[in-house]
Amino acid sequence: MKALKTIFLFAILSSLMVSCTQKMHPTSSKAGTVTDQNVQSDGSSYEKAIIITKKSETEGVAAEYEWLKSHYTGYKMGDQSLTNYKGKPYDILNITTTNGKKKEVYFDISNFFGKF
Repeated sequence: MKALKTIFLFAILSSLMVSCTQKMHPTSSKAGTVTDQNVQSDGSSYEKAIIITKKSETEGVAAEYEWLKSHYTGYKMGDQSLTNYKGKPYDILNITTTNGKKKEVYFDISNFFGKF
């Protein structure tokens, strides 16, 4: 009976550890972006920038456009700028959504910027 209680306790603790780890660490998506579950990463500002996790410029830039395509299907691309904020490089892409709304979308590109 004691062994059964130990196994049950171990199972509960393991489940709690997995749950806590998932909440504390970002989750990755197919497009090579990271969203922190505690911060609304919608690309609307530096603080809410989409973090690109790809390690080369080619893959990183492709991940930016993949994210835009999946979140703003049919968008029209405007201009783009490279900026620096708090020691990190960011791409700001200006788009027009299908309903005509102009948006600036911020991407944290520190994982791939300058890496070929």
